[in-house]
Amino acid sequence: MSRTRIRNRVVAVAATVALGAGLFTGLGPVASHASSHREAPLTAADPQIDNTDVYAFVSPDRPNTVTLISSWIPFEEPAGGPNFFLWAEHTNYSIKIDNNGDARPDIIYRWVFTTHYRNPNTFLYNNGAVTALNDPNLNIYQTYDLFRAKHGDTVRLLHNAPVVPSNVGKASMPGYNAHLFDPG
Repeated sequence: MSRTRIRNRVVAVAATVALGAGLFTGLGPVASHASSHREAPLTAADPQIDNTDVYAFVSPDRPNTVTLISSWIPFEEPAGGPNFFLWAEHTNYSIKIDNNGDARPDIIYRWVFTTHYRNPNTFLYNNGAVTALNDPNLNIYQTYDLFRAKHGDTVRLLHNAPVVPSNVGKASMPGYNAHLFDPG
């Protein structure tokens, strides 16, 4: 047998062994982070934690800053009432920012939500037209704390800030954009 044939057979056997080992290794359990999308088993059981998108862009009104927008709880419809989706309590909603490309967060912004009930004896979201964030007709409302973690230090930036309520329609939320979404 020639050296070329022997070498080719050795290479073929080594490739077969490597391929087989790779297949068996790929079947074994590996450590990983869970997905936060609806198709992941834990997220499917808790849709409030479903993180869908993160957008980052230079702010048009302040070109030396970056605007971050993140979405959770996809496909929410106003017709889903009277039980509208709320931010989950005992859950950290986070945006992690890597400024130097090492795949580790340099800054983390984290929101923590609290749910409040003005009247715990009803399941209704509101019991009349809501025209302000502190309107007593808004029975179920939420507040949040915002934290920034940077270089091992965590600072609370906001405490008990009001959450904009779900837009449940013109009859319940007249002037939603002007009075609730952007009360400016």
